[in-house]
Amino acid sequence: MPGFIHLNSDDNIVVTTRTVSANEKMQVGNAEITCSQDVKIGHKIATEAIAIGTPVRKFGQVIGYASSEIKVGDWVHSHNLQNGNIVLQHEKACVIPDVLRNEAALSFKGYRRANDKIGTRNYIAVISTVNCSATVSKFVARHFSAERLAAYPNVDGVIALTHETGCGMKHQGTKHQMLNRVMGGFAKHANVGAYLIIGLGCEQATPGTLMIDQNLVQIGGQNQNETPVFSMQDLGGTKKTINAAIQRVEELLPIANDIQRTEAPLSEIILGTECGGSDGNSGVTANPALGITSDLIVAHGGTSILAETSEIYGAEHLLTRRARTPAVADKLLELIEWWKWYVGIFGEELDNNPSIGNKEGGLTTITEKSLGAIAKAGSTTLEAVYDYAEPVTTKGMVIMDSPGFDPPSVTGMVAGGANVVCFTTGRGSCFGCKPVPTIKIASNTPMYERMVDDMDINAGKILDGETVENVGREILDEIILVAGGKKTKSELNGFGDEEFLPWTVGPVL
Repeated sequence: MPGFIHLNSDDNIVVTTRTVSANEKMQVGNAEITCSQDVKIGHKIATEAIAIGTPVRKFGQVIGYASSEIKVGDWVHSHNLQNGNIVLQHEKACVIPDVLRNEAALSFKGYRRANDKIGTRNYIAVISTVNCSATVSKFVARHFSAERLAAYPNVDGVIALTHETGCGMKHQGTKHQMLNRVMGGFAKHANVGAYLIIGLGCEQATPGTLMIDQNLVQIGGQNQNETPVFSMQDLGGTKKTINAAIQRVEELLPIANDIQRTEAPLSEIILGTECGGSDGNSGVTANPALGITSDLIVAHGGTSILAETSEIYGAEHLLTRRARTPAVADKLLELIEWWKWYVGIFGEELDNNPSIGNKEGGLTTITEKSLGAIAKAGSTTLEAVYDYAEPVTTKGMVIMDSPGFDPPSVTGMVAGGANVVCFTTGRGSCFGCKPVPTIKIASNTPMYERMVDDMDINAGKILDGETVENVGREILDEIILVAGGKKTKSELNGFGDEEFLPWTVGPVL
């Protein structure tokens, strides 16, 4: 292996594809470069001298400015590179790609619901309206062990959707509305065959408001005559509520078990894309490969969601250019401005986003991280921009507002309707999210081999010469299998019960 990849002819750095040793020589174009020190995989090495204040380029884009003199062959990282004030030109709807629909028809076996939505899993959800009922909800879900569910082979499990909030907020305020969108989105999700709601009884996020706001009128694919709400105060405490809820789940199990998988077109896939524990090669291998997958899903009439607005910042100009309309571009730019204001009121900035692990893996600035992250969105038209946990109804590539922290970001996409999640990682995230399967994609081979029990696909082989296109199609093949029932590594390991984490904005009163 040459030890590096030069991503764009305009770049003044290369990215290492393995650990490069001090004094090792590299041929970059017509120049021979000698590495000045040991540099780990995924990090950057200067291909030319870079003066203080001069732009550093990766992907053909500015990722920051030199904060000290950088010599040819030097390691380029946080000690000599800072984000700075990058001025972007936000062109709008000026390059709208054609959507190619010449792929052969593909399908998977999913669960068709009464509203014609297609699920990839079949769960019963116990939804807690407030943290005060979280423990009771968990007791109910834990009652239904694998042994107890053996008689219901079409039911994937009983899950408790619990969280830290639900009260101490303005009724119908922003925080309340965001929480209701999440809870309602999960209750109505195509992967949920039946649900019930457990509250304390005096919380601000009342079950009644949730039922009305989110139009929760179906359960098990049938109209329900009885509201599936359990109030701990009305029922006489924890034990009585647990017993009543368990009895209700027992009644729901045969209803949920009745459904069978049937053939569904790939256009019914709503793909949630996420990157977590990213490294310097995430934007070189796993994310671009997932971008190919996103394009293929869009070509088949499906939907791909890009989220993590705080990890779009610095790269948003590449998305506004291919927005369907100027209004779509403006919605994204409004979100970027809101995020800049939001972090500013806490005395922070968006460049605080890259984590210690991101930096250990080779990422330096938020712009560098974002430019790699948006590769998950592929190359098709940006059709719409959604608020957090808003129902996604548009086909094609869309954006959902969310934070960069993985659990709330994925929670929002699932609430919006994502029925499969693809999660790229360079450092090795061990993520799962019931009721939706999560396919984890490694950006480099050493991590994939080290964490093979948690990784589903190795995109690191791109660094060994495999094409991005081939890995993208491999991911699509895996999506079809997983959507049809194949268990992901996180599912086999039993993960996904604790990652339900609604993002809400506003004070705790």
